Amino acid sequence: MKKKAKNKRVSDESDDSDVDGGIEWEFEDENAAESENSEEEDDEVEEDESDERKPKQNRGDKSDDSKPVFSETLLASIKNKLRRRELYLKYKEEKKKAKREARKERQREYERLGENAPPKPVPKTIESTREEDITMVDPNDEEVKEDEATDQFASYFRGEREPKVLITTSDNPHTKTIKFCRELMQTIPNSEFRWRNRSGIKKMVKAASSRGYTDIIIINEDVRKPNALLLIHLPDGPTAFFRLSSIRYCKDVKHRASLSGHRPEVIINNFNTRIGHTMGRMFAALFHFDPQFTGRKVVTFHNQRDYIFFRHHRYEFKNGEKVAIQEIGPRFTLKLKWLQNGTFDTKYGEYEWVLKRHEMETSRRRFFL
Repeated sequence: MKKKAKNKRVSDESDDSDVDGGIEWEFEDENAAESENSEEEDDEVEEDESDERKPKQNRGDKSDDSKPVFSETLLASIKNKLRRRELYLKYKEEKKKAKREARKERQREYERLGENAPPKPVPKTIESTREEDITMVDPNDEEVKEDEATDQFASYFRGEREPKVLITTSDNPHTKTIKFCRELMQTIPNSEFRWRNRSGIKKMVKAASSRGYTDIIIINEDVRKPNALLLIHLPDGPTAFFRLSSIRYCKDVKHRASLSGHRPEVIINNFNTRIGHTMGRMFAALFHFDPQFTGRKVVTFHNQRDYIFFRHHRYEFKNGEKVAIQEIGPRFTLKLKWLQNGTFDTKYGEYEWVLKRHEMETSRRRFFL
């Protein structure tokens, strides 16, 4: 009987706990909360472990939400070559994008302000940031005009002496050199081509002066190609020696214009120093001082970073504002090596200027013409 009562009491207590949601259920809720907390802690531990297994982000990396910011210092600290290159390309793309946006913003500002817009800034180039040279001259300066009135080219610019040019080569010239001389003869009016016939330069100078020539052009060659040009102004000099490169013959010029016998106009551009001013006058004296405008031909000597670019064009006015040009050819590039006072004399001649590369070309922004 006692055992039955005891079992009955236990069963009664269990029934009460079911009805009242007694202590036993509360323990079960707490155990469930503890199990949930333990699961969250396990998840955090797994996330920490997964983060440790992931490679560490470089200092140059940022999240996708924020705009990435790179710098050359941070990129230099990245040891992985592939990753560094990838970030460097992104860095360059961002710089280009920022530059485009700034350009568009300036354009919108100019359009909005109209005539009241500020002047456009001068772009920074090697040419615009060249080092100052004490030999820079102003063509309108009174001292420069006095020197021009008494120099070797004064008679030409006064219109007293018409140019007559003798063109020749070194001994036994190759076909390409002869071709270049003939195209040069077609470009320069009143010029003649003569064979060298193993004559010395001093002997040629005397003979040409007696026959009324004003200039001598001698084309030298190397490896069967023209590589140098010697220009002698008669009768008293000066003499200039150039390296010749980047030759393109008339036949190689695409969509070229036909050649005519009219005397061309001459454009001398960007010769700013004393030496450059002399070179400009020397080139101008090769062509007739009275151009024939009906031929619409123009010859250009353009100096850029001490390289003299020669071009030969024909122009046509489309309307009052637009002009179309068509190249005739030939084209080539000259680099001045030395300038000598008087006619050619390498032994006793007085050199006004000589290019010494390792002593003079010490800066990319230093120019002599």
